[in-house]
Amino acid sequence: MKLVRNAMLVCGLCLPVLALAQSAAPFTTPTPTPAPYTAETTYAKLIGKYPFIRIAGSELPASVRMVRDITYIGRGGHALQLDLYLPAHKPAAPLPAVVFVHGGGWQTGNRAEFAPMAIRMAGRGFATATVSYRLSPEARYPAAIHDVKSALRWVRAHAGEYGIDPARIAVAGGSAGGQIASLVGVTNGIARFDPDGGPGAVSSAAQAIVNIDGLSDFTSPEARANEDNPAKRPTAAGAWLGGSYAEAADTWREASPTFYVGANTPPILFIGSAQARFAVGREAMIEKMKAQGVAAQTVLLPDTPHSFWLFDPWLAPTVEATVAFLRTRMAAGSGRP
Repeated sequence: MKLVRNAMLVCGLCLPVLALAQSAAPFTTPTPTPAPYTAETTYAKLIGKYPFIRIAGSELPASVRMVRDITYIGRGGHALQLDLYLPAHKPAAPLPAVVFVHGGGWQTGNRAEFAPMAIRMAGRGFATATVSYRLSPEARYPAAIHDVKSALRWVRAHAGEYGIDPARIAVAGGSAGGQIASLVGVTNGIARFDPDGGPGAVSSAAQAIVNIDGLSDFTSPEARANEDNPAKRPTAAGAWLGGSYAEAADTWREASPTFYVGANTPPILFIGSAQARFAVGREAMIEKMKAQGVAAQTVLLPDTPHSFWLFDPWLAPTVEATVAFLRTRMAAGSGRP
């Protein structure tokens, strides 16, 4: 499959960091139970238009080992867990790592969504982790951001135990998980986004970001046409952000990765589908990055639906693009925890 690649150095004036609302605006409209988001439910929706697709397999090859159900932090009575995938044989040098954040409209989904990609990347010499985080029915924004930062911190704190290079840890995700991964990465070092950090804490910083079909700007008119649709009360974004755009405009802005671009923004790989809705904010964010000389790359997969990474034949080029980008941008000795 032909990939459309657009590599560039990008930058942008670092906009002032907005105050992070720890509690969202009042939002009393009952939230309907979200439909399950899995490879199987998505396959049922897509097979009519794409009869050649197959759900990507998650069987472990002999070259990969898995450490399952590791609790990386507790939130009240909820143990948040991750699954770790590693090369079966001890590497000669510490491995770069990737923390994967699943999609599901911030309200559903599970970490098994990224197992196929995590397994394939472990076979290519990466340590990979798929993480669970609090979804909007349990805890609204910014809870998911706090959780993923804690997962990054856990991976770095246990780097020696699992043969990981603590200076080369990326965060990646798809759909809502792509937006979360971007926001987690671009807010490196901003304490309000990381209440589990503080003096003496292990860093939660990401050295690179992979955003697979995730939004970059909730506030643009193009995004609000879908994410603030008055026919849906609430939309998935509204349920997560604590209200419609009119009710919680500051929060919609705070959750938009584009507003945190600066000179220290990590390099970003954007992998996009043919669905323009999910590219909203991407080009504007790249232009902001361009002014700062921050590296970015865009890889587009033509004629693809959203959630393409769950399926063959599209998973393979997604993995290839991610491996190539991270090997370039997280070369040994290139980063700091």
